[in-house]
Amino acid sequence: MSLNLVKLCVGAESLEDQQNWASQRLAQMRASGVEPRLFHTTRMVPRASDELLDGGSLYWVIKGNIQARQKLQSIEPFVDTDGIRRCHLVLGDDIVPTQWQPRRAFQGWRYLKPQDAPPDLAQGELSVPPKLRADLAELGLL
Repeated sequence: MSLNLVKLCVGAESLEDQQNWASQRLAQMRASGVEPRLFHTTRMVPRASDELLDGGSLYWVIKGNIQARQKLQSIEPFVDTDGIRRCHLVLGDDIVPTQWQPRRAFQGWRYLKPQDAPPDLAQGELSVPPKLRADLAELGLL
């Protein structure tokens, strides 16, 4: 059975902001000759790695709502230069928009069961401009 993670996307103001950041990061890696891959570094290594890598995704909370997901490709534990254990959550390049689902702020990441995950948006369902979507969400209408 697959399992997902949910994580706050700190610094992103919108889904488009997150997508732009990812595109820029991949371009920087290509330009510097580094293998282009997206990952998120976290201090804790998920114990349910097998379930996460069995089709799981990392769902991003942007401005108080789950708004997107990225496929989890691998989980790579390592020790940083200060001797602290960390791990890279290696993600797919595609950031898939999802239906918005409100989430309160939390630290770290949380497991998210498939039945509790918001569905992906259908193609073209993003026709509402980002600012209007944010305003509607703030009013509780999304």
